[in-house]
This record gives sequence, structure tokens and C-alpha cells, in this order.
Amino acid sequence: MRESFGSLDPKSSNDAKHPQAACLPKTAELLANESNGSADFWENFSDTPSIYSREGVLEWLHNNVSSARIQHILRVETMAVQLACHHGLDGQRAAKAGLMHDLAKSFKPALLLRMAQVEGLELDPVTTANPHLLHADVGAIVARDEFGIKDDGILQAIRNHTLGSPGMDSLSCVVFLADSLEPGRGETPELHHLRQVSLRNLLEAVWLTCNYSLNYLLSTRCAVHPRMVLTRNWAMEAFSKCS
Repeated sequence: MRESFGSLDPKSSNDAKHPQAACLPKTAELLANESNGSADFWENFSDTPSIYSREGVLEWLHNNVSSARIQHILRVETMAVQLACHHGLDGQRAAKAGLMHDLAKSFKPALLLRMAQVEGLELDPVTTANPHLLHADVGAIVARDEFGIKDDGILQAIRNHTLGSPGMDSLSCVVFLADSLEPGRGETPELHHLRQVSLRNLLEAVWLTCNYSLNYLLSTRCAVHPRMVLTRNWAMEAFSKCS
């Protein structure tokens, strides 16, 4: 479960990714900065009603998640756009998925479980015991119902950003990698290498990032969700076939 490591939200112990995260600007500065490289990709985005502009999503986030979480979200948005453009994908869709990927991150476990049940999502022993893993699936529900997102690729990228999914498309790979590798996660040699790989080949980067996450989870005796293992195996095999 990738969300078991890193320390982005001081109110949560379920996101302990990289304790070496650097100090970053305060939330107010980030919210005010409309030239961060991602805002332009929101212009003329016809999938979303005009009242739900990028500024509207940021306002919602400001009212529903922590300051540290917003900093992470904006870094993911920026990295998702950079990766998408580098690989010839639609930066507009990457910006949307990146900014909305953690909409449900601060939802309480009971709410995550209830929304998943109402949606008819399949619950397994790992997610039932660790409801925070459902924030990706529930975040897609919020993006659809609260912000009117109809693009299934964007919704899938939000759903897949934590555990991935075998066969996921390139947009999902981009958001999955941006969530794990954005600069706030740290500056270790391993992360630097993974960021370089993400520019070279998305499948290889997903495979190796899953390895990195799984090694951490095993070393800290955390439960591993089977979907991450399936994602890792799929990415490894798919990369091997195309390399």
C-alpha cells in the first residue's frame, strides 16, 4: 500500500512516504500562484462546468484538506503535466487528474467505507482493515459528482493513483508516478533514479516504483494490497515485451 509511507499530512499517520521532504511555500502562496506551470492547461476545459474552474477546485481543497496536503497536490499536478507533455500525452487531462487525485484524502474511514459501499465498490480484507486505501476510488466519485467530471480516463487516473491497476493507460501511469515521485517526496538516490526512469519509459517506471514501494512496506511489516502486486507484475511484463 503506497500510502503507508511519506509524511505529508501531520494529521494522518497513513501517508509516511518520504521523511526527507523539503520545506515548501505556505499554502496561501501556492494557491495564489497561478503561474505554476499547470494553470494554463485548465483553460477551455469543456468537460467541467465553468463554475468548477481550477480556482473552484483549489477553493474546495482549501476547505477540505490540510495545508501540507495541498502543497503535495499542486506538486503532483505540476509533475503530471510535465510527464504527460514529455510523453506526448494530453497535459490538460493530466492537470485535471493531478489536481483532483486526493480529493478524498482527508475523509474519515467510516465515510470512505460508506461511500464505497453505496457506490457498490468491491471491498476486500485489506481495504476494510485500511480504509484510507479507498480514498483514490472515493476521490473519483467526488470528482464525478461534485465537479462533474465525465472523462472516464481522468476518473480512472484518480482511482489508480494509489495502487495502480493492471492494464492501466498512460494517463493513469503518469498520475501514479507523479503521486509517488513528486519533489516533496525527497531527494534520495533511489527517487532521483526513478524520476529519470519516468522520463524514459512509463511502464518501466511503474514497475520499479512498485518495487520501491513494496520493499518499504515489507520492511516496515505493513499489509500489502494484492492490486499493487498485480500492477507491479503487469508493468514488468509489459515493459519486457516492448523493450
